[in-house]
Amino acid sequence: MSRARKLPLLALVLLAGLAACASKPRVNGAPPPEQLRPAVQLTEAARYNVELGIAYMQRGELGVAKEKLERAIKEDPHSAEAHSALALLDQRLGDNAAAESEFHTALRLSPHDPEIANNYAVYLCGTQRVNEGVKRLLAVARDPLYRTPEAAYTNAAVCLRSVHRDDEAQRNLQRALVLRPGFAEAVFQLAELQLEHGQLREARSRLDEYLNTYTETPDLLWLGVRIARTQGDKPAEQRYAQRLRVDFPDSQQTRALTQGSLNPG
Repeated sequence: MSRARKLPLLALVLLAGLAACASKPRVNGAPPPEQLRPAVQLTEAARYNVELGIAYMQRGELGVAKEKLERAIKEDPHSAEAHSALALLDQRLGDNAAAESEFHTALRLSPHDPEIANNYAVYLCGTQRVNEGVKRLLAVARDPLYRTPEAAYTNAAVCLRSVHRDDEAQRNLQRALVLRPGFAEAVFQLAELQLEHGQLREARSRLDEYLNTYTETPDLLWLGVRIARTQGDKPAEQRYAQRLRVDFPDSQQTRALTQGSLNPG
């Protein structure tokens, strides 16, 4: 199994947390900030544009996202959230120098914000600075002000898996699941790690326990297909595959299933 999937997941966990710190943006049909009522202060307009920028980034509309985030910074140059979000976008666009600069600005403006610290740690992991990234992620996970420590522990594990430090990764995933047993990404990462190490019974048990209790995801059903296939359990493989096709017909995982691939990315 290629490790190529692991680092992009950091951004997925990260963006979920980043978007949670703002109210739900009205992307479809939303009026541009200049059309907001005149009484809105620049900082409020900037916050609105940060929300829009994050929403567009999640939808893959990167050009529009960049426009919104740059407008937010123009409206409020002291918005650490805007600089942090623009840093993520710059990294996604392949401009690490610009991302580093934006992160340093965000950290200078808000040095004790655990959300921004998490974002920067994810960036460090994405640029192969694993030791520093993991150190910062674990500090974020222990910060009482950080609302989703399970995400920080999972990000640390993903970072560690990228350099094959699997024992450390497993410990951090277990920490995440103690805090939130239904955290799908931690379940996926740990079960996949067990699959890679030949612990098929443990991986299958963990996966089925989750699927019997919490909401399924295409990643987890696809992992079920892979585990059952490795076990030679054809009926179970077909059950997972059928659920994947029915519940997530347009997913990358279903396309990979149709194509007979082992890699949905």
